[in-house]
Amino acid sequence: MSSQRVVVTGIGVVSPNGLGAAAFTSALEHGISGIDWIPSLAKAPIQTRFGGALKTFHPPDIMDARDLRRVPRIVPMALSAAREAMAMADVAVPPESDLAGNIGVILGSGGGAAEFMESQYRAFFTDEGKISPFGVSAATGGGASSEISIALGLHGPSHVISNGCASSTDAIGYALWHIQRQNTPMMLAGGADAPITPAIIGGFELMRVLAGPVDPIQRASRPFSRDRQGFVLAEGAWMFVLEDYRHARARGARILAEVLGWASTCDAFHRVQPAPDAAQSARAMQLAMTDAGVSPQQIQYVNLHGTGTVLNDRLETMAIHKCFGRHAGNIPMSSTKSMIGHPQGACGAAGLAATILSLRQGFIAPTLNLIDPAPECDLDYVPTHARPTDATLALCNCIAFGSKNSALVVRVLKD
Repeated sequence: MSSQRVVVTGIGVVSPNGLGAAAFTSALEHGISGIDWIPSLAKAPIQTRFGGALKTFHPPDIMDARDLRRVPRIVPMALSAAREAMAMADVAVPPESDLAGNIGVILGSGGGAAEFMESQYRAFFTDEGKISPFGVSAATGGGASSEISIALGLHGPSHVISNGCASSTDAIGYALWHIQRQNTPMMLAGGADAPITPAIIGGFELMRVLAGPVDPIQRASRPFSRDRQGFVLAEGAWMFVLEDYRHARARGARILAEVLGWASTCDAFHRVQPAPDAAQSARAMQLAMTDAGVSPQQIQYVNLHGTGTVLNDRLETMAIHKCFGRHAGNIPMSSTKSMIGHPQGACGAAGLAATILSLRQGFIAPTLNLIDPAPECDLDYVPTHARPTDATLALCNCIAFGSKNSALVVRVLKD
């Protein structure tokens, strides 16, 4: 392993509870939910008509109308977040410059072009519209990162990682490796997903993992609660500029955080359920801390996967106990999904953004709606309201379909 240090110099956010990093940070601090009823689902043949949708995001502000017809929804979302991250990092890329050749893109997405292909299939089989000649290229797994590279003129590696809910955590991990091995001094990495479609919702309803409606609907996502019912689907994009530390210092960049370590494991147990012993989830966190060179006792905050399903919350709590032992009860932790819902493959990037932005501002974002914790969920989940903190060393955890587990360790730097 190289000793290259990797830092975060830019963050871009397109979230259900805030467009832009500043709005997202404010929403985290004040416990603002992005979950609401979705009018476009009113006549769909499904029961779930709410989620963490982007209310004010306007794709034509990001791409022209002709291009929008040729790409999945995650492309303008990810491109918007990428541009904000680049602007925050103060990175301008002249065409054909050496810098353009040294910036790569690694995007994590669970569903990728799912909503685009759903509309294409609907048009093909019902004659409700014309299918696109770009249907094949748009559906290609790696196409989304290519769109970002093309739009920004970046000639470094351009990859898409699709590992279910661990997709963007792993994308950031692979970007970390690229920089550590001195392959590329700068990477755009993060996640984007847009799974709020009738067919995808219908599939999750058959699996019985979605939360039901409550009043007010903003309470639907309530991880670790006694009466939790499941997760709330969401969409969004969270992107980061990751950079070699020496490269960042040489150009006078403001450093927001340092990514210290990453690890991934597999339960090798089931297509959609975590293993009942939570051993590999705990091991992924342990390996990430080993990679980072820190001990469990040094971790000051954990951003949890925290979906709100009965099984996930119980097993993640078990994994935390196995990983941190007696220290588990001393660590404040929270679920970003309580405020934004579950953006599937983008959730790891959402959690990392929430961690960096909140800790830099001196608070821990709360687990919203946690009024009556489940007896098997016995950790400090920072319920209902943000908490002041001077914490800087954090772990971000992810658990995914296919028995996958991933974790990142990050040290947040304050101005």
